[in-house]
Amino acid sequence: MTAIDPSQITDAERDARKARLFTRINKADRWFQVLGLSWLTPILKAAAGDNPRAQMSEIWRLLGVPLLAIAGFLTLWATLAPTVQTSLGAVPGPAQVWTEAVNLHQDAVAKVESREKFEAQVAQLNERRIQQGKEPVERAYTGAPSYYAQIWTSIQTVFFGFLIASAVAIPLGIAAGLSPTANAALNPIIQIFKPVSPLAWLPIVTMVVSALYTTNDGFFAKSFLNSAITVTLCSLWPTMINTALGVSSIDKDLVNVSKVLKMNTWTKITKLVLPSALPLIFTGLRLSLGVGWMVLIAAEMLAQNPGLGKFVWDEFQNGSSSSLAKIMVAVLTIGIIGFLLDRLMYAIQSLFTFTNHR
Repeated sequence: MTAIDPSQITDAERDARKARLFTRINKADRWFQVLGLSWLTPILKAAAGDNPRAQMSEIWRLLGVPLLAIAGFLTLWATLAPTVQTSLGAVPGPAQVWTEAVNLHQDAVAKVESREKFEAQVAQLNERRIQQGKEPVERAYTGAPSYYAQIWTSIQTVFFGFLIASAVAIPLGIAAGLSPTANAALNPIIQIFKPVSPLAWLPIVTMVVSALYTTNDGFFAKSFLNSAITVTLCSLWPTMINTALGVSSIDKDLVNVSKVLKMNTWTKITKLVLPSALPLIFTGLRLSLGVGWMVLIAAEMLAQNPGLGKFVWDEFQNGSSSSLAKIMVAVLTIGIIGFLLDRLMYAIQSLFTFTNHR
């Protein structure tokens, strides 16, 4: 196969190749925005030769300014932290927090190894018992959960509560948006219960779950249900309100067309209502997931249910010299996970809608 001499490429062909390259970059830009990496687009465009000076201005705005702000925040934190004395000593700076983050990672790895060693020993014991004609024994690992295990517990809980809330809120929001009567019925309930704090819901949820969920060997632990249902009760409202708003804002001409075509209710909802209201529905879902994540941490702290909230409270109660740094690691972890959850919902929204809400 003969290689093409670059000198033989015409200006038209070169322009066509550049146009295709920019088209690919523009398509990729949509996902860069979803992932919070929109600063990659001007870098790629500058590398492709698209007005490097203008692209450098965009790079500075999208990447340079945020990095400068973060650096300024870390510098201010490191400078002011030693001047604030608490009962546990000075407030830890970025270096101490990073050290504790590394320690928590190492501790998590050690706990995983300890659990695997325990399970291997139990497996060997049962193998010997089977060879001896005895029944195998069941022994549960009783070691403390690792930091990563507590993170995973919180993520599972918030998604469980969020999915239940979405399954309830979206149909009710559609009903409120389509029917003035349903809206009149739901509106006072929303206005009364929307401002209620999770700290008020939690005792009620705990008592109800304890009364109704009497088994000790069910599929879900009571502590898990307490936290998840509290998340559900507090994250219902943004999705319900935004769904109702989205449905009620549908173009009246489209509604009239559905009447002319004599669409039944199901066809009207699936073919007309949902596609038109999806942007606002997803806005409500993103808000609900954020609210649910904040509610969950508070619920775990108050009820001492497994998860990141309990980790924060345990470290506060522990009162060791490293407790403050560990709490700050947890705070940063909570913030980062909250950001990633929002990006996840935005990615799903991008698959189903054509809006540019960020």
